[in-house]
Amino acid sequence: MPLHETRVRTARADLKPQKLADERGLYLLVNPGGSKLWRLKYRIGGKEKLLALGGYPDVSLKRARELRDEARQLIARGVDPNAQRREAKAEASGAGTFAAVAEEWIWRQTEAWTAGHKATVRSRLDRDVLPYLGSRRITEIEAPEILQVLRRVEARGAIESAHRIKTVIGQVFAYAIDTGSASRNPARDLGSGALKTPIARPMAAVVKPSEVGALLCSIDNYKGTHVVRCAFKLAPLVFVRPGELRAAEWTEFDLEGKQWVIPAARMKLGKAAKADMNRSHIVPLSRQAVAVLQDVKALTGGGRYVFPGARSDGKPMSENAITAALRRMGYDGDTMTWHGFRSIASTMLNEKGYNADAIEAQLAHTPGNKVRAAYNRAKFLPERTRMMQEWSDHLESLKLISQGNRVP
Repeated sequence: MPLHETRVRTARADLKPQKLADERGLYLLVNPGGSKLWRLKYRIGGKEKLLALGGYPDVSLKRARELRDEARQLIARGVDPNAQRREAKAEASGAGTFAAVAEEWIWRQTEAWTAGHKATVRSRLDRDVLPYLGSRRITEIEAPEILQVLRRVEARGAIESAHRIKTVIGQVFAYAIDTGSASRNPARDLGSGALKTPIARPMAAVVKPSEVGALLCSIDNYKGTHVVRCAFKLAPLVFVRPGELRAAEWTEFDLEGKQWVIPAARMKLGKAAKADMNRSHIVPLSRQAVAVLQDVKALTGGGRYVFPGARSDGKPMSENAITAALRRMGYDGDTMTWHGFRSIASTMLNEKGYNADAIEAQLAHTPGNKVRAAYNRAKFLPERTRMMQEWSDHLESLKLISQGNRVP
């Protein structure tokens, strides 16, 4: 027999919860504490479920029946009213949006990323992605919407940035799939021809001998931390890749033997090459390079890294430390980069007539033929050792000339 308003109003609490049935799955739950709650029992997908419809007297009997009928209409269409309610709450709170997932993804990477990389990723999202996709539910975003975002970036001439932003968007979707917030990654649906191909440009570097000498003088006069200044001094003498220098460990150095052996695992090599431990890279150390290392060893020799980070000895120097120092000395990104030390060495050593294969071997540029690569590694080491000392001597001469001194 269906309920009536008087029965609902006069229902009294008991020691145990009571269920006062109405019709079509609706009932009033009277709790021992006196609360009266409307509930709807229903089945969907072969499972019995319960939907809360509010409490009496805020929700009257008439209103409870209206809510029941609305829910049953959804059920008839195969829609779970509980699931729909959760989605509505998530949408109202921002959960499940691209912005919310991206923020959670960034937070999860805090320990793995440097502060500089985190700032770069956040800047790319805040500037070029979130204004257009941030409020959209991540499950509803399709490839054409992503392409539209990327082409806005492309239109201002930032072609390489467009490709990097595409990678970031894809990483957010990959995280969403891992956490169950999405089931597919539409960024992967964009073909290779969707964006223009970026034009490869050499890393910015000073090229004239007078400019190199002035740069070396600026490094000597740098007013930052001693560890950063030592990294700065060593960079042009060894011209390894920035990441290889930043993360250098003391166990890799033999200062008496004047050699630095960078393990294959830390080199920029393919997977097959990294698996071959013979692909470690030997860097002959000039007397100038050894002097710099002995200087910094007094500060950092007791730790793992030659150039530890400013905030923690347990992490290497951040990738922005040298870049920031260059900027403070007045060198912008179009004039000189940390990677530019490699360009300086390659250009000037080739101009001086050194063996091109020895230069390539010292730059750790991998030949296509593995046999030739191993042969070169053995053949050119004495020549590279002489070249590295003569290169350091040449840099010292350029610095003296820049200071107005005569070179013997």
